[in-house]
Amino acid sequence: MIEIVFATNNKHKLDEIRQILGEEFKVLSLNDIGCYDEIPEDHDTLRENALQKAQYVFEFKNMMTCCFADDTGLEVDALNGEPGVHSARYAEETDHDSEANMRKLLAKLGNNNNRRARFRTVIALIELEEDDSTEFPIRSQVTHFFEGIVEGTIAYEKSGHEGFGYDPIFIPDGYDKSFAELGEEIKNKISHRARAVQKLADYLKKEAV
Repeated sequence: MIEIVFATNNKHKLDEIRQILGEEFKVLSLNDIGCYDEIPEDHDTLRENALQKAQYVFEFKNMMTCCFADDTGLEVDALNGEPGVHSARYAEETDHDSEANMRKLLAKLGNNNNRRARFRTVIALIELEEDDSTEFPIRSQVTHFFEGIVEGTIAYEKSGHEGFGYDPIFIPDGYDKSFAELGEEIKNKISHRARAVQKLADYLKKEAV
């Protein structure tokens, strides 16, 4: 079993990641490694935030275990890409207040007929690579990025009770139901995070051979 640290304590994310990766991987959370710090994510892009979180945990673990972090944003065309990197704190009331975030988004969109949007997830994986071509092997930090995108539209009102975040108002292309209505089984096959995690898993499995 491959052990890897996921830089989050978000139960929804952990469950989703563990289901997608399967039994070949033991995914540890921040709590599992005793990290209770408020990890900063103060950059302007998903890629930079994901790397910042992964780097923090990598150093916390004294660079002994490979780890990864993700950052996800909802990009709405009619709002010039908002909320984007600020998706979790869009309402500016409190971190990860999904209800407040959705209210603000729907209010800003109003009756605008352009409802095109996409979820984008970027994963940053940090691991140690050993170069044994010299007399004294050298271990160096290597970073890889994996991205997943799912296109869709923003509904006019919430529907469904599963999922989290903006799931009740996001309808993926090819479906007439929101992520919150489709359920975990379908979402974990087609979501932005699922696509990014699948790329991560494919890489890890290849490296483990």
